[in-house]
Amino acid sequence: MTIQNQYDLDGILAIGRIVADIRDAMLAAVEPGMTTAELDEIGGQMLSRLGATSAPMKCYDFPGFTCISVNEEAAHGVPGARVIGAGDIVNVDVSAERDGYYADTGGTTVVSPVADDKAALCRATELALERALAEVRAGARLNRIGKAIERVAISHRFKVIENLAGHGLGRSLHEEPESIVGFYDAADRRRLAYGQVIAVEPFLSTRSTFVSETDDGWTLVGHPDSRSAQFEHTIVVTDGAPIIATRSGAAA
Repeated sequence: MTIQNQYDLDGILAIGRIVADIRDAMLAAVEPGMTTAELDEIGGQMLSRLGATSAPMKCYDFPGFTCISVNEEAAHGVPGARVIGAGDIVNVDVSAERDGYYADTGGTTVVSPVADDKAALCRATELALERALAEVRAGARLNRIGKAIERVAISHRFKVIENLAGHGLGRSLHEEPESIVGFYDAADRRRLAYGQVIAVEPFLSTRSTFVSETDDGWTLVGHPDSRSAQFEHTIVVTDGAPIIATRSGAAA
């Protein structure tokens, strides 16, 4: 969507605060011995308390309030009986709707003891998001986002998962512009527009550049030994630095 007025902006910022708070609470709650279903229930309870609805449930009938991906799972992991163990890398992706507005965010943590390579992967992916957001402004080429992400991945000796991408959102979970990829696509001539609402979400991995669906019809995995991280913000494009709706503890 494109922000049309203050009411639109307030709506995006309100749902952005909600999903950011849920993301942070779930990441902080991760501990060995809990199941991904138990972690998801934290998200579900917060959604209910804050008057929001799980976007993947509402839009796609996803079998969980949030997506929780562990170790070899790169994205769209289905919460269930899987037990989180020491040293696991855990991604939480939270998207929700309230009052007709949607926001989407994600983060990755490593359960103690934290291996150096997993910590480095998380740091690099967070940096990739930071560098990508620095390229966002009205009139800029959309492919500068992917170029920034790819540069960080290469410099830190990680790979970009090429078939996972950011997207537009706002009045639904997925809108134009679609396929905001994490690599430089010279053929992409699209430009960002003032007021656009987009989700930027780099996915970096240790081995895989492509993921595919498992038998559950949702979870996406690459090489079984690959580990990946994702960090995501919902943002509003401006003439300067973007408004970050899903920053921890703040609306912008």
